[in-house]
Amino acid sequence: MSLANDGIDTLHVPMGERSYDIHVGDGAIARAGNILEHKLRAPRTVIVTDENVAKDWLKPLQKSLDGANIRNRAIVIPPGEHTKSMQHLEGLLDDLLAHNIDRKTTLIALGGGVVGDLTGFAAAVVMRGIDFVQVPTTLLSQVDSSVGGKTGIDTRYGKNLIGAFHQPRAVITDTLTLDTLPMRERLCGYAEVVKYGVINDREFFDWLQVNGKKVLAGDTGARREAIMRSCANKAEIVAADEREAGLRALLNLGH
Repeated sequence: MSLANDGIDTLHVPMGERSYDIHVGDGAIARAGNILEHKLRAPRTVIVTDENVAKDWLKPLQKSLDGANIRNRAIVIPPGEHTKSMQHLEGLLDDLLAHNIDRKTTLIALGGGVVGDLTGFAAAVVMRGIDFVQVPTTLLSQVDSSVGGKTGIDTRYGKNLIGAFHQPRAVITDTLTLDTLPMRERLCGYAEVVKYGVINDREFFDWLQVNGKKVLAGDTGARREAIMRSCANKAEIVAADEREAGLRALLNLGH
């Protein structure tokens, strides 16, 4: 882990040629343009978000990209788990092609796990694979689905049965997005945070026993520490077992 001068914590996920950085901090969305301007293959992006997230975070993200001269368009999809479907995947792919994307276009998933999974899978298959960036806006997606490259959609036979392993180009986690979440949603994400202490990091588990209430209450330092340590634990496991041949199955605890 490293702490940059601008107050953004950075965690490197070592995946060989698919390596990427996770950037965590208050106001990270406002600095997304600066973070991405040297990571993109070309300054062309399409933001995929849902109707709920768009109300609070789409304009700030677009303003940041505009400030870095990164072209962007937005596709807004319905919220909810039902959007992770073949129907909505087909609709998203059709919209992307209608936007005249090319192989150097980068998709940006702005939202929770549904948006991230759907957008990541679309990026994996459109034009046989283009880059995408995760901008997770829920605690659950910040510590779990945005890290590790699992993408996919649900079917009538079960969740996430159609998908691909497709690592993001970067992850940008703005802890301020958690202020817009109800406590129930924070608790859902916190369960995943605790999981990392249970399966891989006793010291972190002990830290959570002391600081857990601060994380849920929105303490800036505690929240960032919890997210960074959770991501570090997941990154370590994913780097060792990217495609869930063994060790990575530990991450399914509680699912």
